[in-house]
Amino acid sequence: MLSSMALRSAFKSTSVVLRECGVLSRLKGTCASLQLKHGAFTSVTTGPSHSNNETALTGIGSFTIQSVRNYARVVRKKKPVMTSQLSDLPPTMLKMEYAAVPLAQTYSEKLKLKTEQLIAKVQRDEADRSSTEVKVAILTSKIRNYQEHLHKHTKDKANKRWMLMAIDRRKKLLKHLRVTRYDAFERVCQQLGITYTFPPEYYRHATRRWLAKKALCIKVFKEVQKQKLEQRKKMKQTPPPTLAEPARTPATGTQ
Repeated sequence: MLSSMALRSAFKSTSVVLRECGVLSRLKGTCASLQLKHGAFTSVTTGPSHSNNETALTGIGSFTIQSVRNYARVVRKKKPVMTSQLSDLPPTMLKMEYAAVPLAQTYSEKLKLKTEQLIAKVQRDEADRSSTEVKVAILTSKIRNYQEHLHKHTKDKANKRWMLMAIDRRKKLLKHLRVTRYDAFERVCQQLGITYTFPPEYYRHATRRWLAKKALCIKVFKEVQKQKLEQRKKMKQTPPPTLAEPARTPATGTQ
């Protein structure tokens, strides 16, 4: 039992010594190659340590290798500057005490003035506050305010949802105005700078199967139309058949 344990410990110690000798030989080879290449002085000495019988690396000469890193810098795109709809407010519309200092007036007050300015462009008379044109002007002011806010704060989901709801409401009002009073519809779009786009006939998710089926139906319809056209041409070219006159029988008298 004791002999087997002694043999096992001897094998372990010899394996450790052989492993470290291999590491040191590799270090000597690399240091020699670096000395020839860079001209740097390296010294490697080995010797037994005091605590355990292991070889130790006492000193390695220093050499420097400059690493060149030519990394490309990330180019961040600058956001385009969006002009505010409140920048074109005339100073006469501002309060008298704030006319000289336009930044002193609050943003909400300026937004109200801008809404009144848009309403004055499209209202029917001075007392008009509930017509379709006035509602479109109020929604236009709100939508542009939401757009300016979302240009700075792109991750604001709540304001984005409210903006889309206001756009849908304005679409319905413009559609109603276009059907009922087309001249007022054109005037509102021109005065407020709105580009009206026609909605699609129907909303449907176009899948591959649906597209293939639609293409097949169109192809079959065209083939049927061609066949009908050929039949019409043939009917026009062939002369109509002449009807034979019925044979006349002599009239016989009755007795």
